[in-house]
Amino acid sequence: MVTVLSINPTGHLRVCGLPAPTCRYGTSHRCPARVKRPRRDQTFASSGRASACSASLTTTQGPPTGRVHDGEGAANVRIGILTGGGDVPGLNPCIKAVVNRVHEEGHQVTGIRRGWGGLVGTNPDDPESVAANLLELDPSVVRTVDRTGGTFLHSSRTNPAKVRPRDVPDFLADQVSGEGPHDLTPHVLRVIEAAGIDVLIPIGGDDTLSYGLRMHKEGVPTIAIPKTMDNDVNGTDYCIGFSTAITRGVQFMHNLRTSTGSHERIAVVELFGRYSGETSLITAYLSGADRALIPEVPFDIDRVCELLLADKAKNPSNYAMVAISEGATLAGGDMMLSGEADAYGHRKLGGIGQVTGELIKERTGEDIVYQQVGYLMRSGSPDSLDLMVATNYAVMAADLALDGSTGRMVALRNGSYSSVPISVTGEGVKGVDVGELYDARNYRPKVRHVRGKPMFLY
Repeated sequence: MVTVLSINPTGHLRVCGLPAPTCRYGTSHRCPARVKRPRRDQTFASSGRASACSASLTTTQGPPTGRVHDGEGAANVRIGILTGGGDVPGLNPCIKAVVNRVHEEGHQVTGIRRGWGGLVGTNPDDPESVAANLLELDPSVVRTVDRTGGTFLHSSRTNPAKVRPRDVPDFLADQVSGEGPHDLTPHVLRVIEAAGIDVLIPIGGDDTLSYGLRMHKEGVPTIAIPKTMDNDVNGTDYCIGFSTAITRGVQFMHNLRTSTGSHERIAVVELFGRYSGETSLITAYLSGADRALIPEVPFDIDRVCELLLADKAKNPSNYAMVAISEGATLAGGDMMLSGEADAYGHRKLGGIGQVTGELIKERTGEDIVYQQVGYLMRSGSPDSLDLMVATNYAVMAADLALDGSTGRMVALRNGSYSSVPISVTGEGVKGVDVGELYDARNYRPKVRHVRGKPMFLY
């Protein structure tokens, strides 16, 4: 049972009481327009922020831009940005583009280190804690970050709504009780308020964005950016990191052909993909692998052996290749899991490829080449498509935030940049359309038709 942290109510976010159109953001929200920013030399603990929308705030004359102005120019809005979950190529360019866009409009960006963990670990009454977890970002800070992969803000799998007792910061230890996990959301809200963050931009997969949805429900203006190699976030055709992962997977499959063919073996290549097999399926589709085993369709090992032996016999070089998702399962079996569940309830996946290879060898007598691609798919710099999408998602997210169009997730839908309600992230993961893209009897990609489909087929 989750216990909820209790803190002084004054630490909670204040709610704007002015109705639209007096305040263009409506009611029951945390209004970026109403805030008088603290001076740079003020500490978070004594920011002296205003508690209601200023009656003097108006929008610009002429065609509405959505930017909010006061008598002295644009109201000062602060964006908080974080990266959560596994890293993917394209995160640093995305952060850089958000910072540059926001600063072009005369506003500020706070980088939050280690995902949601940075907010959990911040003590707003301790300047050292603040400095360790929150970073002022401007164009000079992010000038070169896009030249490397990963995320310079770092990442974590922290879920503030389910914090294990051993992970509760020392300064909060006397405010929780029981075995946990503990819901530290009230503390997170206090940190957001104290840091002067008006809009949050979390970049992550379905787990990270699920807490972004929680922030939205708590009244924090939030714009989500989807990223995951699995490409399984609902509401968008594309997530940052997917193209580079596929590019690396295809290259790996082709490179492995030389050794597999030279020794006349069967190669079993394990790829990322917990609940969605798109990474494995598209890698197999583009690399010409003989078979693809995905989480959506449990596989019969005897049937797989039969097919791979036939594939090997037909190949002039006498070898066969099968791609397998880490979340794939044997018919009647379970996922290969190990270790303790993380804050989102997931245990470490991996090993199904090795088990499958051993079963194939046992049943066929064929020698096996087993390779787990793993972190090679998420390492290094992004390809051009991920760089393009990451940059454009960032620009769109910044514009939505400054326009006040929050509670959204940026997306690609039918080839066009768009946005969808952030609530779609709570509808589960997006899986492979087996009927359209997969031959479930023969365990291979089978695209029924292409016309009218999005770039990555669904």
